[in-house]
Amino acid sequence: MPESSSPASVPSTPSAGAPVIYREKLWPNAWIWVIAAGVSAAGILVFAPISMAAGYTAALILLAIITALLVLSTPAITVTADALTVGRATIERRFVGSVQHFEAGEATAERGTRLNGVAYLCIRGWIDPVVKIEITDPADQTPYWLASTRHPDKLTAALATP
Repeated sequence: MPESSSPASVPSTPSAGAPVIYREKLWPNAWIWVIAAGVSAAGILVFAPISMAAGYTAALILLAIITALLVLSTPAITVTADALTVGRATIERRFVGSVQHFEAGEATAERGTRLNGVAYLCIRGWIDPVVKIEITDPADQTPYWLASTRHPDKLTAALATP
């Protein structure tokens, strides 16, 4: 298939004027925050031989760093009338084909044995359901996007809405 001489203009973010049909942030589950607190508390053990104040200070600094990293790395899924944004990737809605959602064992298979190596992934281990979004852009070699979502029915319905 020949490459296009001029790449199509794809917005990096949804247009500001388009109303949002669906939006979801893939926040970490409660157990991720418990693990973050436990790792932060390990700072106390490391610095306690120096002083308890240093241990508590290290724990607070570690907790602040881990919290910032978790918050800043949380992707969003946004559907507007003209674009779909999943994490850092945005595509025009006219290039979105069929949409399927999978849960439990089927979702595990989509993330594993049935995964295409060139598919775009925005998956989080703490969110089980995934949505498979077919990409119909002939200039894009990505066959589909696979995204974690806590509300697969709502996302599928939003993408089915013209």
